[in-house]
Amino acid sequence: MEKQQKPSQKTTLKSGAEIDPSQSMISLENQLLIAMPSLGDPYFNKTVTYICEHNEEGAMGLIINLPVNITLADLLKQIEPEDAEKPDNLSKSSELTKTDDMNDITLVTDITNSLEQLVLSGGPIAQQRGFVLHRSQPGWSSSLVLSKELMITTSKDILMSLGTQKAPEQFIVTLGYAGWGPGQLEQELQANSWLTTPADIEILFETPIEQRWKKATEKLGIDIAHLSTDIGHA
Repeated sequence: MEKQQKPSQKTTLKSGAEIDPSQSMISLENQLLIAMPSLGDPYFNKTVTYICEHNEEGAMGLIINLPVNITLADLLKQIEPEDAEKPDNLSKSSELTKTDDMNDITLVTDITNSLEQLVLSGGPIAQQRGFVLHRSQPGWSSSLVLSKELMITTSKDILMSLGTQKAPEQFIVTLGYAGWGPGQLEQELQANSWLTTPADIEILFETPIEQRWKKATEKLGIDIAHLSTDIGHA
């Protein structure tokens, strides 16, 4: 059972940030959320999640290292061009089949920013909905600016541009997203279920899928061989 925090007591996150309940919450937007062994949810085992939004109402993010058995080229074949303005109308034939054995996809996980790259499962919510996380560039009014370097969209105008000269320089495509209710992510952080680190373009777009969790933990100076379910506990 977790100990109750006193109202004036600060809680230190694994990223070094402190939560003081008497002050405004600390947003983890534009951070990478790294799953720890103590999380205990097999769906999120060794996942890395990019946090798109985090406020008093909850959080939303995209898992960036959970591939499904479909390439971007195959996904685009299932989308009718005339449906480009219907962001939630992905074909039901693109049903997710999560790839649990990373050894089965070693030969293709190093393909990035190409139609041959694997589509990712962004999370367990709305898995028929496609998200494109891409490098910032002018001309995409349908994309929401997340940071100076990153934008996100659910509009198929960008999705249909992938593989053409109009495509963003770097991108990943996910089906579905991960979500947390009010205070839920903060509770999971206090339970040592996650580590956090600032978003890294190299990890997002240039690192093979199966290496992203390892790269993210190494960025924090952590030797993954020494990770255990007791990490962060005194």
